Amino acid sequence: MESSHGEKDDLIITDNHVPIALSNGLASEGAKFVDEVLNGENDTCLENFRMDKHVFYKLCDILRARGSLQHTNRIKIEEQLAIFLYIVGHNIRTRAVQESFRYSGETISRHFNNVLNAIMVISLDFFEPPGPEVPREIMEDSRLYPYFKDCVGVVDCMHIPVMVGIDEQGPFRNKNGQLTQNVLVASSFDLKFHYVLAGWEGSASELQVLNAALTRRNNLHVPEGRYYLTDTKFANLPGFLSPFHNVPYHSNEFSGFYHPQDAKELFNQRHSLLRNAVDRAFAALKARFPILTSPPSYPLQTQVKLVVATCAIHNFIRQEKPDDWIFRMYKQESLLQMEELFPPLDVEQQAMMHHENQLPNFALEAEEIEPSFRLRDALATEMWNDYITDVSSI
Repeated sequence: MESSHGEKDDLIITDNHVPIALSNGLASEGAKFVDEVLNGENDTCLENFRMDKHVFYKLCDILRARGSLQHTNRIKIEEQLAIFLYIVGHNIRTRAVQESFRYSGETISRHFNNVLNAIMVISLDFFEPPGPEVPREIMEDSRLYPYFKDCVGVVDCMHIPVMVGIDEQGPFRNKNGQLTQNVLVASSFDLKFHYVLAGWEGSASELQVLNAALTRRNNLHVPEGRYYLTDTKFANLPGFLSPFHNVPYHSNEFSGFYHPQDAKELFNQRHSLLRNAVDRAFAALKARFPILTSPPSYPLQTQVKLVVATCAIHNFIRQEKPDDWIFRMYKQESLLQMEELFPPLDVEQQAMMHHENQLPNFALEAEEIEPSFRLRDALATEMWNDYITDVSSI
């Protein structure tokens, strides 16, 4: 990659203002805009750069310390990061960014890509594997503990809109006819992402993407004796626990005062309650970075990097400011008010409902999968017996 040291950034010259380089002691129009935001109210920074001021400055410090991003002759690291966050946080194109920062489209594009690549360099630092402890969200809920004590999070796929050439569109067209990349994530219950695998074509099945995640060099690791929750698009596999098929599952399939009729319904009800963490993580990610909600006009490799980079920044903000305004919107307690954000099974999901006994397309024998079914049955039975006892005592 070409170094940004010593570059001569082009500036837009208007009739009313001639920006002067930072090296001459005066700030550019873009620098003034960034300074106004960073020296203003914290809410202004949240609105423009999608994070609190102290989080913004800390991310700048990390990028500087790691050497992945440097000041240029004309543009400081703070302004470079601001350009990137302004674009991904508002889903606006280069021409609109030029109005705020007063740089040429080429300069905007170059620094956008420089920051994207710099974040990719340090992104692995922001993805942490599950710890050995029982997640607090399980430990503190009697509906979930001790049944799911060995659960470390949720694995799911999200379809992110993608823009590709006409000749490449076939594989990227998903079952709903939309052009997407199929992105697999493993999320924690506190809305962080443990793992992200982006770039698979929208036509790829969830099992194909999971196979890739488990077999590639930088693979998804499931701690020994633990498991992730999955939904009905995935098979019940060692390390992955799916709900019972052909049994009510999503919360909107149960009325507010619905009482489960058997062990399978109760298991699915509580599995769904726990699994919605990944829906809330996806919702928070897209709310902060709406560039993920429509196909951006960048090369495919850039679109793939954007998914990973935004997930990494999401994790960084969650670590530094867990009560951030967007995360507050997607707290578990807010779920009842936000039920419409998490729709029922879509057409693609429903099409997979009958594959309960389908073997994955990687090397597992039927006897290797059987323990996963026994585990699910045992948890459902234990849960149901306790539920009946509790109901009887009322």
